[in-house]
Amino acid sequence: MLGLLHTSPVHVPVFDALRDADAPGLPLRHRVRPELLAAARESGPGGVAEEVAEAVGALARDGARAVLCTCSTLGDVAEAAGAAAGVPVLRVDRPMAAEAVAAGPRLAVLATVESTLAPTTELIADEARRAGRPAEVRTVLVPDAWERFQNGDREGSLAAVVAAVRRERAAGGLDALVLAQASMAPAVERLVDDGHPGAGVPVLASPRSGLRAAAVLAGR
Repeated sequence: MLGLLHTSPVHVPVFDALRDADAPGLPLRHRVRPELLAAARESGPGGVAEEVAEAVGALARDGARAVLCTCSTLGDVAEAAGAAAGVPVLRVDRPMAAEAVAAGPRLAVLATVESTLAPTTELIADEARRAGRPAEVRTVLVPDAWERFQNGDREGSLAAVVAAVRRERAAGGLDALVLAQASMAPAVERLVDDGHPGAGVPVLASPRSGLRAAAVLAGR
């Protein structure tokens, strides 16, 4: 069984669908803790480390052989909780970060929540060190997108993300763009065969690569 720690209920059907496509038959156990992200935005991820460790431990006690944290803001503290819980913990954006580093040194990280920018930038730096590659990262906070997402306007939120990606592509000088949060992933489909300037620059999202890597950790 694979345990998943979410900070939004919208991720549950997304990862169920990815499991059905990429790891059919793998049992999933979801824990949704939106208050953890709200607290982390106020006090930083370290301020909720104990609560995250409790959530990871609960998934392990429920029988999870590995845990996937789908919140980029909490990813670092979730991975750190794995040793005490006795299970491997993977942050959903780690495989994406490795892919970004392999694409080239000039990267842009886009997020709709400001608290996600620093953890994602640090993750890319970590993966660059592991790979022995350089990485230069510029960060972009997509205005109004998170507020729209929280208010149920997912279409408006995704439209803001797509517009931000197009602006960054048009500005040039990038090897890849990274969508820092799993909730931003549907924007990728809207950018295929885009026709706007810089459309050849890849846009990377985390859910599929994260789920596939976590399934391996869970024994699939």
